[in-house]
Amino acid sequence: MPALAIILVVAAIAAGEWQCPSLPPAGVQPDSSRYASKPSVIGNFKFVGGVLQKYSGELDQVASPIFDESTGERIIIGSLPRMSAEDAVEAVEAAAKAWDGGQGVWPQMSLAQRIATVEKLVVELWSVRDEIVNVLMWEIAKNSGDAAKEFDRTMDFVGATIAALKADPTLGQGFNGWTEVSGVSVRVRRGPIGVMLGLAPFNYPLNEMYAMLIPALLMGNCAVLKLPAIGGLAHVLTAEVLGRVLPPGVINFVSGAGRTTMGPIMQTGLVDVLGFIGGANGADALIKAHPKPHRLKVFAQLEGKNLGIVLPDADLETAVAQCVLGGLSYNGQRCTAIKLIMVHETIADEFVNQLVARISSLKVGLPWEEGVSITPLPEQKKPQILEALIADALAKGAKLANAAAGGGELRGALFTPAVLDGVTPNMRLFHEEQVIVV
Repeated sequence: MPALAIILVVAAIAAGEWQCPSLPPAGVQPDSSRYASKPSVIGNFKFVGGVLQKYSGELDQVASPIFDESTGERIIIGSLPRMSAEDAVEAVEAAAKAWDGGQGVWPQMSLAQRIATVEKLVVELWSVRDEIVNVLMWEIAKNSGDAAKEFDRTMDFVGATIAALKADPTLGQGFNGWTEVSGVSVRVRRGPIGVMLGLAPFNYPLNEMYAMLIPALLMGNCAVLKLPAIGGLAHVLTAEVLGRVLPPGVINFVSGAGRTTMGPIMQTGLVDVLGFIGGANGADALIKAHPKPHRLKVFAQLEGKNLGIVLPDADLETAVAQCVLGGLSYNGQRCTAIKLIMVHETIADEFVNQLVARISSLKVGLPWEEGVSITPLPEQKKPQILEALIADALAKGAKLANAAAGGGELRGALFTPAVLDGVTPNMRLFHEEQVIVV
Protein backbone atom coordinates (compact mmCIF):
# COMPACT_ATOMS: atom_id res chain seq x y z
CA MET A 1 0.00 0.00 0.00
CA PRO A 2 1.40 3.45 -0.85
CA ALA A 3 2.64 5.54 2.05
CA LEU A 4 0.39 8.14 3.64
CA ALA A 5 1.27 11.78 3.89
CA ILE A 6 0.62 13.18 7.36
CA ILE A 7 -1.02 16.53 7.94
CA LEU A 8 -1.82 17.97 11.30
CA VAL A 9 -4.41 20.64 11.87
CA VAL A 10 -3.46 22.74 14.86
CA ALA A 11 -6.77 24.29 15.85
CA ALA A 12 -7.20 27.80 17.18
CA ILE A 13 -7.05 26.87 20.82
CA ALA A 14 -4.67 29.39 22.25
CA ALA A 15 -5.47 31.93 24.89
CA GLY A 16 -4.10 35.05 26.45
CA GLU A 17 -4.78 38.65 25.55
CA TRP A 18 -6.57 39.63 22.39
CA GLN A 19 -7.81 42.90 21.04
CA CYS A 20 -10.90 43.12 18.89
CA PRO A 21 -10.22 42.22 15.26
CA SER A 22 -11.04 45.72 14.01
CA LEU A 23 -9.77 48.47 16.31
CA PRO A 24 -10.97 51.99 15.46
CA PRO A 25 -8.45 54.35 13.86
CA ALA A 26 -6.54 56.67 16.19
CA GLY A 27 -8.72 59.47 17.47
CA VAL A 28 -12.00 57.74 16.59
CA GLN A 29 -14.40 57.02 19.45
CA PRO A 30 -14.81 53.23 19.90
CA ASP A 31 -18.20 51.70 19.29
CA SER A 32 -19.60 51.24 22.81
CA SER A 33 -22.61 49.31 21.46
CA ARG A 34 -20.21 46.43 20.83
CA TYR A 35 -20.21 45.83 24.59
CA ALA A 36 -23.85 46.58 25.37
CA SER A 37 -24.52 42.94 26.29
CA LYS A 38 -21.57 42.62 28.69
CA PRO A 39 -22.70 40.49 31.65
CA SER A 40 -21.91 41.12 35.29
CA VAL A 41 -22.26 37.92 37.30
CA ILE A 42 -21.13 38.56 40.85
CA GLY A 43 -20.68 35.21 42.53
CA ASN A 44 -19.96 36.56 46.01
CA PHE A 45 -21.75 33.65 47.64
CA LYS A 46 -21.25 29.97 48.21
CA PHE A 47 -23.99 27.49 47.43
CA VAL A 48 -23.78 24.76 50.06
CA GLY A 49 -26.55 22.83 51.77
CA GLY A 50 -29.23 24.38 49.57
CA VAL A 51 -28.50 27.91 50.81
CA LEU A 52 -26.83 30.83 49.06
CA GLN A 53 -24.56 32.14 51.81
CA LYS A 54 -22.62 35.37 51.42
CA TYR A 55 -18.96 34.50 50.92
CA SER A 56 -16.62 36.53 53.10
CA GLY A 57 -13.37 35.19 51.66
CA GLU A 58 -11.41 36.23 48.59
CA LEU A 59 -13.03 36.39 45.17
CA ASP A 60 -11.41 35.56 41.84
CA GLN A 61 -12.20 38.10 39.16
CA VAL A 62 -13.39 36.50 35.92
CA ALA A 63 -12.03 38.28 32.85
CA SER A 64 -13.31 37.81 29.34
CA PRO A 65 -10.82 37.16 26.52
CA ILE A 66 -12.50 40.13 24.86
CA PHE A 67 -10.78 43.49 25.34
CA ASP A 68 -12.25 46.90 25.89
CA GLU A 69 -11.17 48.93 22.85
CA SER A 70 -11.06 52.16 24.86
CA THR A 71 -8.85 50.88 27.71
CA GLY A 72 -6.93 48.02 26.13
CA GLU A 73 -7.79 45.84 29.15
CA ARG A 74 -9.57 42.52 29.43
CA ILE A 75 -13.17 43.10 30.41
CA ILE A 76 -14.17 41.87 33.88
CA ILE A 77 -17.52 40.07 33.67
CA GLY A 78 -17.93 38.53 37.11
CA SER A 79 -16.39 36.82 40.10
CA LEU A 80 -16.21 33.44 41.82
CA PRO A 81 -15.38 32.55 45.42
CA ARG A 82 -11.80 31.43 45.96
CA MET A 83 -12.91 28.66 48.28
CA SER A 84 -10.59 27.14 50.85
CA ALA A 85 -10.05 23.50 51.73
CA GLU A 86 -12.41 23.99 54.68
CA ASP A 87 -15.11 25.40 52.40
CA ALA A 88 -14.72 22.42 50.08
CA VAL A 89 -15.04 19.91 52.91
CA GLU A 90 -18.16 21.74 54.11
CA ALA A 91 -19.69 21.20 50.65
CA VAL A 92 -19.03 17.46 50.54
CA GLU A 93 -20.27 17.07 54.11
CA ALA A 94 -23.51 18.81 53.10
CA ALA A 95 -23.91 16.37 50.20
CA ALA A 96 -23.21 13.41 52.53
CA LYS A 97 -25.80 14.73 54.97
CA ALA A 98 -28.39 14.99 52.20
CA TRP A 99 -27.50 11.43 51.12
CA ASP A 100 -27.61 10.14 54.73
CA GLY A 101 -26.52 6.64 53.82
CA GLY A 102 -29.33 6.42 51.29
CA GLN A 103 -31.98 7.51 53.79
CA GLY A 104 -32.07 11.17 52.82
CA VAL A 105 -35.11 12.94 51.39
CA TRP A 106 -33.86 12.83 47.80
CA PRO A 107 -32.72 9.18 47.58
CA GLN A 108 -35.90 8.08 49.37
CA MET A 109 -38.17 9.80 46.87
CA SER A 110 -39.84 7.61 44.29
CA LEU A 111 -38.47 7.74 40.77
CA ALA A 112 -41.69 9.45 39.65
CA GLN A 113 -41.21 12.17 42.27
CA ARG A 114 -37.61 12.79 41.25
CA ILE A 115 -38.58 12.94 37.57
CA ALA A 116 -41.27 15.52 38.39
CA THR A 117 -38.73 17.58 40.35
CA VAL A 118 -36.16 17.54 37.54
CA GLU A 119 -38.87 18.48 35.04
CA LYS A 120 -39.67 21.49 37.23
CA LEU A 121 -35.96 22.29 37.34
CA VAL A 122 -35.81 22.37 33.55
CA VAL A 123 -38.74 24.78 33.39
CA GLU A 124 -37.01 27.06 35.89
CA LEU A 125 -33.68 26.90 34.04
CA TRP A 126 -35.34 28.12 30.85
CA SER A 127 -36.03 31.38 32.67
CA VAL A 128 -32.27 32.11 32.75
CA ARG A 129 -31.47 30.71 29.29
CA ASP A 130 -30.66 34.05 27.68
CA GLU A 131 -28.35 35.06 30.53
CA ILE A 132 -26.50 31.73 30.34
CA VAL A 133 -26.09 31.98 26.56
CA ASN A 134 -24.73 35.50 26.86
CA VAL A 135 -22.25 34.48 29.57
CA LEU A 136 -21.01 31.59 27.42
CA MET A 137 -20.27 34.05 24.62
CA TRP A 138 -18.40 36.46 26.87
CA GLU A 139 -16.57 34.06 29.16
CA ILE A 140 -15.44 31.33 26.75
CA ALA A 141 -16.01 33.19 23.45
CA LYS A 142 -18.36 30.56 22.06
CA ASN A 143 -20.17 32.04 19.09
CA SER A 144 -23.84 32.88 19.53
CA GLY A 145 -25.13 29.84 17.64
CA ASP A 146 -22.96 27.38 19.54
CA ALA A 147 -23.69 29.04 22.89
CA ALA A 148 -27.44 28.76 22.31
CA LYS A 149 -27.03 25.22 21.08
CA GLU A 150 -25.17 24.23 24.25
CA PHE A 151 -28.07 25.27 26.45
CA ASP A 152 -30.78 23.89 24.19
CA ARG A 153 -29.01 20.60 23.60
CA THR A 154 -28.49 20.21 27.35
CA MET A 155 -32.19 20.63 28.03
CA ASP A 156 -32.96 18.22 25.17
CA PHE A 157 -30.66 15.67 26.80
CA VAL A 158 -32.49 16.02 30.10
CA GLY A 159 -35.80 15.54 28.32
CA ALA A 160 -34.57 12.49 26.43
CA THR A 161 -33.23 10.92 29.64
CA ILE A 162 -36.56 11.42 31.38
CA ALA A 163 -38.46 10.09 28.36
CA ALA A 164 -36.36 6.92 28.40
CA LEU A 165 -37.12 6.38 32.08
CA LYS A 166 -40.83 6.91 31.57
CA ALA A 167 -40.92 4.59 28.56
CA ASP A 168 -39.14 1.77 30.37
CA PRO A 169 -39.56 1.86 34.16
CA THR A 170 -37.06 -1.00 34.52
CA LEU A 171 -34.36 1.57 33.74
CA GLY A 172 -35.13 3.16 37.11
CA GLN A 173 -34.55 1.85 40.58
CA GLY A 174 -35.13 -1.82 41.29
CA PHE A 175 -34.45 -5.04 39.41
CA ASN A 176 -35.24 -5.26 35.72
CA GLY A 177 -36.15 -8.46 33.90
CA TRP A 178 -33.76 -11.23 33.10
CA THR A 179 -31.20 -10.51 30.43
CA GLU A 180 -28.16 -12.27 29.03
CA VAL A 181 -24.61 -11.00 29.36
CA SER A 182 -21.84 -13.10 27.74
CA GLY A 183 -24.02 -16.19 27.89
CA VAL A 184 -24.95 -15.72 31.53
CA SER A 185 -28.50 -14.88 32.62
CA VAL A 186 -28.53 -11.92 35.01
CA ARG A 187 -30.84 -9.36 36.56
CA VAL A 188 -29.51 -5.83 36.89
CA ARG A 189 -30.54 -3.59 39.75
CA ARG A 190 -30.23 0.15 39.23
CA GLY A 191 -30.23 2.59 42.10
CA PRO A 192 -28.39 5.44 43.79
CA ILE A 193 -24.78 5.01 44.87
CA GLY A 194 -24.16 8.03 47.07
CA VAL A 195 -22.28 11.30 46.68
CA MET A 196 -20.91 12.29 43.27
CA LEU A 197 -18.08 14.76 42.71
CA GLY A 198 -18.39 16.23 39.22
CA LEU A 199 -15.68 18.18 37.38
CA ALA A 200 -16.55 19.57 33.95
CA PRO A 201 -14.30 21.37 31.45
CA PHE A 202 -14.43 24.96 30.27
CA ASN A 203 -15.35 24.19 26.67
CA TYR A 204 -18.81 22.76 27.40
CA PRO A 205 -19.27 23.84 31.03
CA LEU A 206 -23.03 23.38 31.12
CA ASN A 207 -23.54 20.45 28.75
CA GLU A 208 -20.75 18.22 30.04
CA MET A 209 -21.64 18.85 33.69
CA TYR A 210 -25.32 18.10 33.17
CA ALA A 211 -24.60 15.02 31.08
CA MET A 212 -22.92 13.60 34.19
CA LEU A 213 -25.21 15.17 36.77
CA ILE A 214 -28.75 14.59 35.53
CA PRO A 215 -28.69 10.76 35.23
CA ALA A 216 -27.02 10.58 38.66
CA LEU A 217 -29.59 13.00 40.07
CA LEU A 218 -32.55 11.08 38.67
CA MET A 219 -31.26 7.88 40.26
CA GLY A 220 -31.23 9.57 43.68
CA ASN A 221 -27.60 10.56 44.15
CA CYS A 222 -26.40 13.82 45.68
CA ALA A 223 -23.57 15.87 44.23
CA VAL A 224 -20.74 18.33 44.67
CA LEU A 225 -19.99 20.26 41.48
CA LYS A 226 -16.54 21.77 41.00
CA LEU A 227 -17.16 24.84 38.87
CA PRO A 228 -14.51 25.32 36.17
CA ALA A 229 -12.33 28.39 36.67
CA ILE A 230 -13.24 29.36 33.10
CA GLY A 231 -16.92 28.76 32.31
CA GLY A 232 -18.09 28.72 35.92
CA LEU A 233 -20.28 31.82 35.66
CA ALA A 234 -22.92 29.88 33.72
CA HIS A 235 -23.43 27.72 36.82
CA VAL A 236 -23.60 30.72 39.15
CA LEU A 237 -26.73 31.73 37.25
CA THR A 238 -28.36 28.38 38.12
CA ALA A 239 -27.70 28.38 41.88
CA GLU A 240 -30.88 30.17 42.91
CA VAL A 241 -32.98 27.84 40.77
CA LEU A 242 -31.29 24.72 42.14
CA GLY A 243 -31.75 25.92 45.71
CA ARG A 244 -35.43 26.63 45.11
CA VAL A 245 -36.33 23.35 43.40
CA LEU A 246 -34.15 20.65 45.02
CA PRO A 247 -34.00 19.51 48.66
CA PRO A 248 -31.15 21.09 50.69
CA GLY A 249 -27.70 19.65 50.00
CA VAL A 250 -28.61 17.62 46.93
CA ILE A 251 -26.31 19.85 44.84
CA ASN A 252 -23.44 21.92 46.23
CA PHE A 253 -20.94 24.17 44.44
CA VAL A 254 -17.18 24.40 44.94
CA SER A 255 -15.07 27.00 43.16
CA GLY A 256 -11.49 28.17 43.35
CA ALA A 257 -8.23 26.35 42.76
CA GLY A 258 -8.67 22.63 42.17
CA ARG A 259 -5.37 21.88 43.88
CA THR A 260 -6.68 23.56 47.03
CA THR A 261 -10.19 22.11 47.07
CA MET A 262 -10.30 18.75 45.34
CA GLY A 263 -7.69 16.86 47.37
CA PRO A 264 -9.36 17.61 50.73
CA ILE A 265 -12.74 16.56 49.35
CA MET A 266 -11.42 13.22 48.12
CA GLN A 267 -9.46 12.63 51.32
CA THR A 268 -12.68 12.69 53.37
CA GLY A 269 -13.73 9.42 51.74
CA LEU A 270 -17.26 10.81 51.41
CA VAL A 271 -17.18 10.74 47.60
CA ASP A 272 -18.68 7.56 46.15
CA VAL A 273 -18.67 8.53 42.47
CA LEU A 274 -16.14 10.65 40.56
CA GLY A 275 -17.27 12.23 37.30
CA PHE A 276 -14.23 13.74 35.61
CA ILE A 277 -13.54 15.23 32.19
CA GLY A 278 -9.96 16.31 31.61
CA GLY A 279 -6.41 14.98 31.61
CA ALA A 280 -5.36 11.53 32.82
CA ASN A 281 -2.87 12.93 35.32
CA GLY A 282 -5.57 14.95 37.04
CA ALA A 283 -7.92 11.99 37.20
CA ASP A 284 -5.20 9.73 38.62
CA ALA A 285 -4.32 12.26 41.33
CA LEU A 286 -7.94 12.52 42.49
CA ILE A 287 -8.45 8.77 42.56
CA LYS A 288 -5.24 8.22 44.54
CA ALA A 289 -6.32 10.84 47.08
CA HIS A 290 -9.36 8.76 48.04
CA PRO A 291 -8.73 6.57 51.11
CA LYS A 292 -10.56 3.66 49.45
CA PRO A 293 -9.89 4.11 45.71
CA HIS A 294 -11.12 0.62 44.81
CA ARG A 295 -14.54 1.44 46.27
CA LEU A 296 -14.75 4.62 44.22
CA LYS A 297 -16.88 4.47 41.06
CA VAL A 298 -15.29 6.48 38.24
CA PHE A 299 -16.74 8.00 35.10
CA ALA A 300 -13.93 9.62 33.12
CA GLN A 301 -13.50 11.20 29.70
CA LEU A 302 -9.81 11.84 29.12
CA GLU A 303 -7.65 13.38 26.41
CA GLY A 304 -7.51 11.94 22.89
CA LYS A 305 -5.57 12.24 19.64
CA ASN A 306 -8.32 11.82 17.09
CA LEU A 307 -7.36 10.75 13.60
CA GLY A 308 -8.96 11.48 10.25
CA ILE A 309 -8.03 9.35 7.21
CA VAL A 310 -8.55 10.47 3.60
CA LEU A 311 -8.21 7.75 0.95
CA PRO A 312 -7.49 8.32 -2.78
CA ASP A 313 -11.10 7.80 -3.89
CA ALA A 314 -12.42 10.48 -1.54
CA ASP A 315 -14.37 13.47 -2.78
CA LEU A 316 -11.79 16.10 -1.84
CA GLU A 317 -14.21 18.97 -1.49
CA THR A 318 -16.34 16.99 0.95
CA ALA A 319 -13.30 15.59 2.79
CA VAL A 320 -11.77 19.03 3.26
CA ALA A 321 -15.06 20.53 4.42
CA GLN A 322 -15.57 17.76 6.96
CA CYS A 323 -11.99 17.93 8.23
CA VAL A 324 -12.31 21.68 8.78
CA LEU A 325 -15.65 21.17 10.53
CA GLY A 326 -14.26 18.36 12.67
CA GLY A 327 -11.00 20.16 13.41
CA LEU A 328 -12.14 23.73 13.95
CA SER A 329 -15.68 23.70 15.36
CA TYR A 330 -15.51 25.94 18.40
CA ASN A 331 -11.89 26.65 17.47
CA GLY A 332 -10.98 22.98 17.90
CA GLN A 333 -11.56 23.16 21.65
CA ARG A 334 -13.19 19.75 21.83
CA CYS A 335 -11.79 16.42 22.98
CA THR A 336 -13.54 14.90 19.94
CA ALA A 337 -11.97 17.31 17.45
CA ILE A 338 -9.86 15.98 14.58
CA LYS A 339 -6.23 16.58 15.52
CA LEU A 340 -4.27 14.51 13.03
CA ILE A 341 -5.15 13.82 9.40
CA MET A 342 -3.55 11.14 7.25
CA VAL A 343 -3.98 11.64 3.51
CA HIS A 344 -2.98 9.27 0.71
CA GLU A 345 0.17 10.52 -1.00
CA THR A 346 -1.48 10.64 -4.43
CA ILE A 347 -3.92 13.36 -3.31
CA ALA A 348 -1.98 14.90 -0.41
CA ASP A 349 -0.78 18.06 -2.17
CA GLU A 350 -4.19 18.97 -3.54
CA PHE A 351 -5.82 18.19 -0.19
CA VAL A 352 -3.41 20.53 1.59
CA ASN A 353 -4.06 23.31 -0.92
CA GLN A 354 -7.80 23.03 -0.52
CA LEU A 355 -7.52 22.74 3.26
CA VAL A 356 -5.43 25.91 3.50
CA ALA A 357 -7.83 27.80 1.24
CA ARG A 358 -10.87 26.77 3.25
CA ILE A 359 -9.31 27.59 6.62
CA SER A 360 -8.21 30.97 5.29
CA SER A 361 -11.82 31.76 4.37
CA LEU A 362 -13.12 31.30 7.93
CA LYS A 363 -14.44 34.51 9.46
CA VAL A 364 -12.63 35.86 12.50
CA GLY A 365 -14.43 38.04 15.00
CA LEU A 366 -16.32 38.50 18.23
CA PRO A 367 -18.62 35.66 19.29
CA TRP A 368 -21.89 37.53 18.74
CA GLU A 369 -21.02 38.60 15.19
CA GLU A 370 -22.86 36.79 12.42
CA GLY A 371 -21.01 33.98 10.67
CA VAL A 372 -17.97 34.02 12.96
CA SER A 373 -15.95 30.78 13.12
CA ILE A 374 -12.68 31.76 14.82
CA THR A 375 -13.00 33.64 18.10
CA PRO A 376 -10.72 34.68 20.98
CA LEU A 377 -10.02 31.98 23.53
CA PRO A 378 -9.88 32.07 27.30
CA GLU A 379 -7.06 29.76 28.45
CA GLN A 380 -3.95 31.79 29.20
CA LYS A 381 -1.23 29.13 29.02
CA LYS A 382 -2.11 27.57 25.69
CA PRO A 383 -0.18 29.95 23.40
CA GLN A 384 3.15 28.82 24.79
CA ILE A 385 2.12 25.16 24.55
CA LEU A 386 1.06 25.52 20.92
CA GLU A 387 4.09 27.51 19.92
CA ALA A 388 6.36 24.89 21.51
CA LEU A 389 4.60 22.05 19.70
CA ILE A 390 4.84 23.83 16.36
CA ALA A 391 8.49 24.79 16.89
CA ASP A 392 9.35 21.17 17.69
CA ALA A 393 7.64 19.94 14.51
CA LEU A 394 9.28 22.57 12.30
CA ALA A 395 12.70 21.81 13.77
CA LYS A 396 12.22 18.15 12.86
CA GLY A 397 11.21 18.72 9.25
CA ALA A 398 7.51 19.61 9.17
CA LYS A 399 6.30 22.52 7.06
CA LEU A 400 3.83 25.24 7.97
CA ALA A 401 1.58 24.96 4.93
CA ASN A 402 -0.41 28.12 5.57
CA ALA A 403 2.42 30.40 6.71
CA ALA A 404 1.57 32.90 3.98
CA ALA A 405 -1.96 33.16 5.35
CA GLY A 406 -0.74 33.80 8.90
CA GLY A 407 -1.03 30.23 10.14
CA GLY A 408 0.32 29.85 13.66
CA GLU A 409 0.38 33.58 14.35
CA LEU A 410 -0.65 34.72 17.80
CA ARG A 411 -2.46 38.00 18.43
CA GLY A 412 -3.24 38.00 22.12
CA ALA A 413 -5.96 35.39 22.60
CA LEU A 414 -6.42 34.82 18.88
CA PHE A 415 -4.34 31.98 17.48
CA THR A 416 -4.64 31.62 13.73
CA PRO A 417 -5.23 27.95 12.82
CA ALA A 418 -2.01 26.34 11.61
CA VAL A 419 -1.71 23.49 9.09
CA LEU A 420 1.48 21.48 9.48
CA ASP A 421 2.43 19.17 6.64
CA GLY A 422 4.87 16.26 6.96
CA VAL A 423 4.37 15.49 10.64
CA THR A 424 6.17 12.28 11.64
CA PRO A 425 6.08 10.03 14.73
CA ASN A 426 9.23 11.58 16.21
CA MET A 427 7.45 14.92 16.64
CA ARG A 428 5.51 15.87 19.75
CA LEU A 429 2.50 16.86 17.64
CA PHE A 430 2.12 13.29 16.47
CA HIS A 431 1.45 12.06 20.00
CA GLU A 432 0.43 14.98 22.21
CA GLU A 433 -3.07 16.39 22.15
CA GLN A 434 -2.84 20.04 21.22
CA VAL A 435 -5.96 20.81 23.23
CA ILE A 436 -6.16 19.51 26.78
CA VAL A 437 -9.54 20.10 28.31
CA VAL A 438 -9.25 20.67 32.08
